[in-house]
Amino acid sequence: MTCKCGHVDDSVKQEDLQAAIEKFKAVKGGLIPLLQEAQDIYGYLPKEVMQQISSGLSIPFSKTFGVVTFYAQFHLKPRGRNIIRMCQGTACHVRGASRVFDAVSEDLGVGINGTTGDLRFTLETVACLGACGLAPAMMVNDDTHGRLTPEKSVVTLKQYE
Repeated sequence: MTCKCGHVDDSVKQEDLQAAIEKFKAVKGGLIPLLQEAQDIYGYLPKEVMQQISSGLSIPFSKTFGVVTFYAQFHLKPRGRNIIRMCQGTACHVRGASRVFDAVSEDLGVGINGTTGDLRFTLETVACLGACGLAPAMMVNDDTHGRLTPEKSVVTLKQYE
């Protein structure tokens, strides 16, 4: 059940997880797609969820944990609704990416891979966004923002609040 604020009831998440486990139980190589589906349900992979998956697939928890920690797509902590990816590539670096990162970090009150207390933002760095002509650049979710200054980057984030 979903409340007015958009949060899904834990019992619904649990039902969805059990349905996903049943769907992938007999599928060879089903661990990764099951983990992806579980992360879609919960937003990250809590230990209890990984334990249920291990039990449901009859595999050791260490294998599940090993897969989750190997692949960067999986997350062990809650993430923000808006994912900020700050480019640290050469072009962005030369054009002041560190100052832009510092401004965003200070404004949000989080460091690299940090998530704001209200779960609105997660701040990450990436090696390259492939937007060198827009340096310095950042992505917020699927939106690319370029030619940033420290001030412009902070103002840009206001549209995601």
